[in-house]
Parts: sequence; structure tokens; C-alpha cells
Amino acid sequence: MDFSDFGLHPDILDGIEVMKYPSPTPIQAQAIPLILEGKDMIGTAQTGTGKTAAFVLPILHHILTSGEANYTQALVIVPTRELAAQIDQVIEAYSYYTGVSSIAIYGGGDGKEFAREKNALTEGVDIVIATPGRLIAHLNMGYVNFTRLRFLILDEADRMLDMGFMPDLTKIIDKINPKRQSLLFSATMPQGVLKLAKTLLQDPEMVKIAVSKPAENVTQSAFIVSEGHKLALITELLGDKKGQRIIVFGSTKRSVSALYQKLRAKGLSVGMVSSDIEQEMREQVMLDYRNSKVDILVATDVLSRGIDVDGIDIVINYDVPNDAEDYVHRIGRTARAARKGAAVTLVSPTDMSRFRRIEAFLGKEIPKQTLPPGYSTGAGEPTERHRNDGKQRRPPQGKSSGGRSQNPARREQPRNENNRPGKPANAVSTPQNTTAQPSGATAAAGSSETNKKHRRNRGNRGKRTGTPPPIQGDMQ
Repeated sequence: MDFSDFGLHPDILDGIEVMKYPSPTPIQAQAIPLILEGKDMIGTAQTGTGKTAAFVLPILHHILTSGEANYTQALVIVPTRELAAQIDQVIEAYSYYTGVSSIAIYGGGDGKEFAREKNALTEGVDIVIATPGRLIAHLNMGYVNFTRLRFLILDEADRMLDMGFMPDLTKIIDKINPKRQSLLFSATMPQGVLKLAKTLLQDPEMVKIAVSKPAENVTQSAFIVSEGHKLALITELLGDKKGQRIIVFGSTKRSVSALYQKLRAKGLSVGMVSSDIEQEMREQVMLDYRNSKVDILVATDVLSRGIDVDGIDIVINYDVPNDAEDYVHRIGRTARAARKGAAVTLVSPTDMSRFRRIEAFLGKEIPKQTLPPGYSTGAGEPTERHRNDGKQRRPPQGKSSGGRSQNPARREQPRNENNRPGKPANAVSTPQNTTAQPSGATAAAGSSETNKKHRRNRGNRGKRTGTPPPIQGDMQ
């Protein structure tokens, strides 16, 4: 089977041919015909399976063949800014020869960005990709009209529910055309997602792609270590990894902030990404990381799905993830494209039940490494050998060696994305080359602006010449 078998519009096939995607992935092969037939659908698939194109391609086809314009026809709701920007980039690539327009709408920008979003919403951009909080801000202003909306897509629905977006989703759904076609995609299918699907979809078809196990070329291991020794242990583990590209995942903004401060105080090349950091700064951190100006990236699960950086050598789970699927997503950032990689998990006694569930899901035991001298699997502070320079006591978790963390723990507030706190001081290294070409997350964030620059009159769609922009990572 190839993409021409679906009967897609020739202009879409031109874009696919230029990007050299020879055949559809399993979820594309199953989902595209259903969406073309106008059916509601639930898709269960993880990042990297091609699910973005599974809904983008048939929606582009419907928009092109309808002959309609000057109103928003499709709305894609996603949990994070990064995913919104990347989906917009995918749409730009596939629609390069079609004239279909799109825009990514998410918090963190300035007043000019908000005004640009407002202008697109009032003019009737074809496809909107939005995070819930930012879209609610526009809806509350009274100028958004989704009464003719034809397609609603919820991507990573399980993550949105985990982040507390259900009230926002309810408000948004109440404002849109009830006769639209609805699609829901989720990596997992907990009861909350099933309940949402029941209220959102009409006689949906089910497409399920099994969660892949980690690649065989990922070397997995774990340390059983007391919670009080984690910071000292990870500092020691990273001390001889200069020049390697590493991601360290923490489950909360508090643990990520404390870890970032600790590693930075040790003179390591480290950046931090969490929802507390302003979008511009997050993009700069990602640019520095992709360009190897930063070796270690400390992040929450905001980066565990949909973000791809080539050549990641090691993934470290500073905190054990809450479920096995998240573990697979995290360690899937390494060992991509047949490369080798390593994944290390720090497991405290309170993490053991979650860690055993992960092993049960994998169907094998993850090898345990021997702790270095001076560390314990039980409670207690690090020995004198692991205190700062052998002089000061190790600061309590959540504080830097200079006193209180500059980003103290706060309750997660994902819905308040229009009024995020600023980034912690020194959270981003100063760029050494201000003329560096944007790539990765920065390029993705700019893709919607590029799309507008080349937008065709939607009443007279025309082909472009040249080559579509490349799609970053695994977002096919």
C-alpha cells in the first residue's frame, strides 16, 4: 500500500512524494480511510507511530475538496506548546502545495503574538492548533466563531486529563459546532479518556496500535538508592559525561528545579525545561541543546512525548514515572534510527511498586547497578565524601548550595498558561552565537509564521514551487 491508494488530493500527494514517505505507517493505513469516510474515531498510539499525519492528511483532503474558505474548519487541541508548534510544522509541510493555512496558538508569547492569533481567528485560518488555556483566553474575548467547525481533534487526550484540562475542554466543546467530525488520540486509554470519548464522539471506530517496547539497542539499568542520596549520586554519574547529550527527567517542577540548581552549581553544562519557563527561553534552551552548547537537559514530562533530538546518548529517570507507557516514552528519546543509547533509572524505596509495574509491562527485570561507596538504599544524608567540596553539608532537597531555590515548589497550574511565572534566574545559558540558525523547537515555533507568509488566497488556492520544509524528528 502507498499513499496514492487513499485517493488523496494530488496536491497533498505531491508534498508526500517530495518528503519521500514511501508507504503509510500502520495507524495511517487504518485511520486515514475512516477519517475520509467521515467517521468519528478513537486512536490509541504512542509518539513516533505517525499519528499526526494520520489525521492531518485526510483533513487537508476534506478542506481542499470542499471548496470552502474564510472560516476555521479544523481545531486540534493539544496539551503542550511544543506539540502545538510541531503539529503546525507538520501541517505546513504536508500542505505546502495546497494553500491551506494553519496557526499554532499557545501561551507564553507577548501582546503582539496574542494580536496575531486574534487576527488569524477572526479572518478564518483553515486549521487551528491550540493549547486549552490560551484558546479559552481567546474564546472569552467573544470574537472566536467555531459554529461552522467541521473537525475537532484531541491529541494526547490522556496527558490533557493528567494536566487538569478537563474543565477547559468542556468549555471549548460547548462553543463549537455539535455536528463536527471528532477524533481522539491517546497513548493510553484510562477511564477518564474513555468517559471523555463517550461524551465527545458519535459511534466511534477504534484504531489501536500496541505500545511498542523500548528498542533493543537501549541499554536499561537502575540504581536502588535512598531519596536523600539521589542528587549526590546523579551528580557523580554525570561528572565524567562531558560532551555527551543527556536528558534527565523529573516528575515535578520542584525536583527538576532542585536538580538543575545542583548540577549547575557543580559546573556542569546544563539547561532546564519546564512549564514555568517562558516560551522564548524554553526555545533557546532547546536550540542550545540541539547545537551542543548544553550537554545536559533537565526536564519534566513536557519533553517525554513528541519532542525529538538526534543523537541523545543517555536518558536518566531521576524520578520513576507514574506508568509504564511514560517510561517507554521517556527512554524512547535515545537509541533512535538504529543508534545505541542508555537509560538509567534512580529508584527510591517509595518508587519500588511503580518500578515493578514497569518491569512487568516490559516482561523482564531491569538490571540493577551497584551503588558507589558512601551511598545507601535506605534513608539518611550522604556521607562526608559526598557533601559539597567536603566542607559544607549537602543542602536539603529543593535548595541550592546558596540557600533557597530561586524556583520554590508550587502546585502545578497547567491551566494558567497565559499568566505563567517567569523562568528561574540563570535557567538559560547565555547564547554564544546569536547568529545561529534556528532548528528543532525554535524552527517549529516559527513554522506557523512562515506558513502565513506564504499563505495563498483561500478562495483561489494555488501551488507553490520548491521543496516543503523538513519535518523535525518523528512527527510524520
